[in-house]
Amino acid sequence: MTTTTSNAPEAGALRLVDHLAGELARAGVTHVFGVGGANIEDLYDAVHRGGAVRGIVAKHEFSAVTMADGYARTSGRLGVVAATSGGGAMNLVPGLAEAYASRVPVLALVGQPPTGQEGHGAFQDSSGRAGSFDAREVFAPVSRFCARVEDPDALAELLPRAVAAAQADPRGPAVLLLPKDVQQARIRWPGRSPAPAAPAARPDAAALTAVSDALRGAGRVLVIAGEGVAAADARAELAELARRLGAWVAVTPDAKDVFDNRDPRFAGVAGVMGHANVEDCLRRADVCLLAGTRLPLLARGGLERALATAEVISLGPEPPFVAGTALGGQLRDALRAVTGRLPPHPRACPRHAGPLPTRMPGPVSPALGRTVSYTDAVAAVEAALPQDAHVFVDAGNAGASAVHLLPAPRHGRFVVAVGMGGMGYTFGAGIGAALATGRRTYVLAGDGAFLMHGMEVHTAVEYAAPVTFVIFNNNAHAMCALREEFLQGGVRDDDLFARTDLAAGVAAAFPTLAVSGAEDAAQLREALLRGNADGGPAFVALDCDPREVPPFLPFQSFNEASSKESSHERGVVHVG
Repeated sequence: MTTTTSNAPEAGALRLVDHLAGELARAGVTHVFGVGGANIEDLYDAVHRGGAVRGIVAKHEFSAVTMADGYARTSGRLGVVAATSGGGAMNLVPGLAEAYASRVPVLALVGQPPTGQEGHGAFQDSSGRAGSFDAREVFAPVSRFCARVEDPDALAELLPRAVAAAQADPRGPAVLLLPKDVQQARIRWPGRSPAPAAPAARPDAAALTAVSDALRGAGRVLVIAGEGVAAADARAELAELARRLGAWVAVTPDAKDVFDNRDPRFAGVAGVMGHANVEDCLRRADVCLLAGTRLPLLARGGLERALATAEVISLGPEPPFVAGTALGGQLRDALRAVTGRLPPHPRACPRHAGPLPTRMPGPVSPALGRTVSYTDAVAAVEAALPQDAHVFVDAGNAGASAVHLLPAPRHGRFVVAVGMGGMGYTFGAGIGAALATGRRTYVLAGDGAFLMHGMEVHTAVEYAAPVTFVIFNNNAHAMCALREEFLQGGVRDDDLFARTDLAAGVAAAFPTLAVSGAEDAAQLREALLRGNADGGPAFVALDCDPREVPPFLPFQSFNEASSKESSHERGVVHVG
């Protein structure tokens, strides 16, 4: 491969960015999300000229990453984000941290100043030279692979390595730093065949035997399934294993869609946003089988004592956070291998209470004005939600209520970003999902999340993305306010705000957007149904009580710990 710096096209030579855009298309990428700038404009020009990949311009680089994240989670393809140097590059970090923690394959293409200016006072220099910081040291901790493309000829090697690193277990972001002159260099791309994929490692024979023997001998099994089931596209394998075992199946908060929530075997959500029935099933089980989850704190909060006495088996590429027998390797292969060693006839599932909603106390203090309870609001969402829709749930009290109360759609994703738990994640992620799949996508978020990244509504309008934004407006950072009430005596009100009419503001800003302000659950349902019938975006806001206590175990345990009549053995659960 040869490089030329001539401005005139050499026969057979194209700009590096033209080849890059073509390689992305050949890898199945259909969209590139980002925000433009001088040091990434050549890539956007190449994407536009190539025509096979669509460039999507976001309002903020964090949301551009979450668009790529939502795209990857719903399509199974590599998500791609592109941003310029300086502040644009730095804005990628929190989104990449979420993708890293949640094992989402994302490729970040980050513009840099021309190589000849590095170390000479270049604007937005992050080369690590002459006192500037090194962008590689910023991105390396939140990526599986990070490299600066200093030689145009090196991209043919570095690009496949980056893509492979993003998609290999443990999956996550890969970052390529692209100086502007390298992007513009004219090169001949080698006609190389893609390297053959490494053969999948077979499950360890001894571990497989130990796991299979334990499950065959278990009278009662509780399966706790995680996001890894969705990432491995192993829902059918999970369902068949549960059928053979006659097992109860619980899910982690970020994996509600990996098992049918209406199946009689469904035990509920595990952890701090979950259902008491899961703990009851765990205490009755002979074996607890983890499938596609390491069981982090959000998924095991309140279950620690029961787990301490349970026999735990784990299937998945990474070891669990709790002690047990682990069968590593690719999850789908492990599920198939274990199922193949079980008797072919299904076993009956033992009786259990099912995912009954937790009864929470009323608001700490009454709200001023008319509000809609989380329970009624989520019921309205459930009544309107198409069964092939995707649901993206943001952080906060409304999010905890949705995880606890809203059944996942049968044929869509139900995504909660619990890796970093950053507020505002859903606005970009929902848009990325909608553009990736063309399906109606619901974003459920509070006003705090909206005020951080809700102006991505503009992006949804620009690209006619079929996203319904549902904003639970309690005019507060309500989870923080409740923590202050429970833990600090409610002596300050920093996180309680003056009322904001979000529906009126959004309607004024976006006159072509379908905007509704719902005063009760019936109006919410009607607005959602209207949004379903339309092909484009919709926005619905409703007022909620900032003092309403959501079904979130730390708040429940605070209440119980302060009650003289309570003897709940789980005590206070601390999260966040």
